[in-house]
Amino acid sequence: MRTITHIVLHCTACPQSATVASILNYWRQELGWKTPGYHIIIPPDGCSQRLVPDEQVSNGVAGHNARSLHVSYIGGVDGQGRPLDNRTPAQLAEMERIVRRWKAQHPNAQVVGHRDFPGVTKACPCFDALTWWASVTRK
Repeated sequence: MRTITHIVLHCTACPQSATVASILNYWRQELGWKTPGYHIIIPPDGCSQRLVPDEQVSNGVAGHNARSLHVSYIGGVDGQGRPLDNRTPAQLAEMERIVRRWKAQHPNAQVVGHRDFPGVTKACPCFDALTWWASVTRK
């Protein structure tokens, strides 16, 4: 079993109308990735889809994947492509469910956003993951 030090939250930085298939195709065709960027992706309806088993490494944050689990919501930009936290209530609920499950399995793992890693210049996940997780754990 891998030692997990980070549970990383992402957005796809594309319109919420994007499909999982189109995102997978982009990674394969445009980026040349053999492995998806996230373990789980959450469309606007909240029906998450498993892309990579937790036991395997995904392509979420360069240099940090061996010890990370990655979850993303589809969205994260406005109509002009600017960063925006536009998670639907269903995405919010599903992200919380997934992170709570992973945190129970890996209690020492930190919940962070992609943008929280050194050298990352992206706005991803377009919200403050640390603040969000703190608010979730106060419930």
